[in-house]
Amino acid sequence: MPVISKKGLSMPESPIRKLVPYAEAAKLRGINVIHLNIGQPDIKTPQVALDAVKNNTISTLSYSKTEGSNEYRQKLAAYYSKHNINISADDLLITTGASEALSFVIGSIADNDDEIIVPEPFYANYNSFSTAFGVKVTPIVSKIETGFALPEIAAFEKSITSKTKGILICNPNNPTGYLYSKEEIQQLSQLVKKHDLFFIVDEVYREFVYDGKKHYSVLEEDNLEQHAIVIDSVSKRYSMCGARIGCVVTKNKALKNTILKFMQARLSPPSYAQIASEAALNTPQSYFDEVILEYVERRNVLINELNKISGVKVIMPQGAFYCIVELPIKNSDTFAQWLLEDFSVNNETVMVAPAAGFYATEGLGKNQIRIAYVLEKEILKRAIHILSEALKTYYLNENS
Repeated sequence: MPVISKKGLSMPESPIRKLVPYAEAAKLRGINVIHLNIGQPDIKTPQVALDAVKNNTISTLSYSKTEGSNEYRQKLAAYYSKHNINISADDLLITTGASEALSFVIGSIADNDDEIIVPEPFYANYNSFSTAFGVKVTPIVSKIETGFALPEIAAFEKSITSKTKGILICNPNNPTGYLYSKEEIQQLSQLVKKHDLFFIVDEVYREFVYDGKKHYSVLEEDNLEQHAIVIDSVSKRYSMCGARIGCVVTKNKALKNTILKFMQARLSPPSYAQIASEAALNTPQSYFDEVILEYVERRNVLINELNKISGVKVIMPQGAFYCIVELPIKNSDTFAQWLLEDFSVNNETVMVAPAAGFYATEGLGKNQIRIAYVLEKEILKRAIHILSEALKTYYLNENS
């Protein structure tokens, strides 16, 4: 029998999607599954983006430029300028989603057995992208007891080796909802300059910041042009997950030229999706004001309901639309599967993402889950009621 590659066998499963077969089986049994596992907003996509695709007059759907259309990149540069980020269209490379953006960045800055330092818990696909390129993730643990704040800089410095190529963070963070402060970004900026590393910041949730706080981009830092790399996407900003349009933003010319070679191999980003994404840039501020207000209300409902459950620990998220929840159980993988196979309330159950898949350190996150609060408030209330009832039953089973 032909042999599968070691790289393929070591590719981690997605904690967000690996339980899908159990959810599908539950639905076939007539169980309604409330999806708390995935960051798919139910917010409507801006009509201006949908209309741009619906009403276009294209007669031949051709390739776009490898780096993305000039028109879209120019308008995207103008978007960043409104956020105190001074870049040009030449500093932007349009990708097929933020996933491709990060994959191309990792492939461009690191060789086999090189290392990237990432605070954990982190977006699970960081592990997958690194594995695909033979790169090692070096985790630095952030803890729920400190609200998942940036670990001490000394912990980062201690982990730097001759193989270290960069530091990667997500701001605001997926899966914790933590918002890194200007001071924390500046501490890491000083560190990457000191050790001549890349500083990769996933900023796809930049619009989703709450309680009067402000997002501070690494691109606002002075004298970091050769180090700073931003990963961005339209998926969450405009509720356009299916568009699969992202970008890499960097002023490092050598890096841009290298990424461009990866991009040439995949030819071009999707043409229709770029049309939609360009049009989405015309979305009025009122859209974001309403969306942010809605997410704040959903967050508050979720956290209030979770805090009513005995033995549950959760931190108030400051951004994005996720939180890590610590449960009074031993193994959240087993618990999440049990929810789908064996438990329901009024013919309804919940699907959660076991948090161990958001850690690189073996054994961490075993009693935690990630919840995405991308559903209406009443649905969230119902979901947490089901979770509360499930924990009562599961606790008895687990300890019997």
